[in-house]
Amino acid sequence: MTHPTTMILARYAEGGHGLDDAALWSIEVHLDACADCREQLAENATPATKDLLDRVAVSLDQAIETSPLPARQHTQAVAVHRRWLAWTLLPWLAMAVAVLGCGVLLDSAEPSLPSLVLLLAPVAPLPGVAVAWSRRTDPVRELIATTPAAGLAMVLRRTLAVLVVMLPALLVAGVCTETSLALTLLPCLAFTAATLALGAFIGVRRAAIGLAAAWSAAVLVPSVAAQSLSPVLQPGSTVVWGVITLALAAITPLAATHFRRLTSGN
Repeated sequence: MTHPTTMILARYAEGGHGLDDAALWSIEVHLDACADCREQLAENATPATKDLLDRVAVSLDQAIETSPLPARQHTQAVAVHRRWLAWTLLPWLAMAVAVLGCGVLLDSAEPSLPSLVLLLAPVAPLPGVAVAWSRRTDPVRELIATTPAAGLAMVLRRTLAVLVVMLPALLVAGVCTETSLALTLLPCLAFTAATLALGAFIGVRRAAIGLAAAWSAAVLVPSVAAQSLSPVLQPGSTVVWGVITLALAAITPLAATHFRRLTSGN
């Protein structure tokens, strides 16, 4: 290692007068790795520079002494929120609850129509589930996806956060319209489980959109057009919905490794 001469260090300490850019750059690179030259540079510093460094050191000491310690509780609370809830979920949950409210009002205003609450219940939580683990809606998803807390466990936690909002809303809607609570809740849980099971392979967002579109095309729109409730929502179908829900819930953990991929939330 070639050390700068004392004269060059002295000129550098005085502002680098007479040294070209290449020489200044080489000195700075050398100082980064050489403690001896840094010490010698400090000895050659001008009185004005030493006074400035002393004042900066005093200011830093005072700032460190007076600054509060990081709030550990607050940090932990933020971590819990990130594991359980992405704040971008809130508008989607509000929209889903509002749609259910509209369904209740339409059921009261148009008794001739099939129950819109029953027809909307299976897809009501899907907007929230779709954005619960999506790179398009969670601004820090890539950071979270690399942590040990990521994967299926985080997807389930955020899905549970969606259901905590949607299930009471469905219960209230079912009571208000006097519809079967079993037929209101079981299809909702079945479609949620299906979204997670399918989402492990094609992405939760794509699975939610695909299932919502399929339900709308196969059941919701034909039921409204015919003004007759689909056979899949008749009282005798509750056992089938229960079996489907349990089967899908059992399948989802088998695909847990797929949720470790960044692409699983597209």
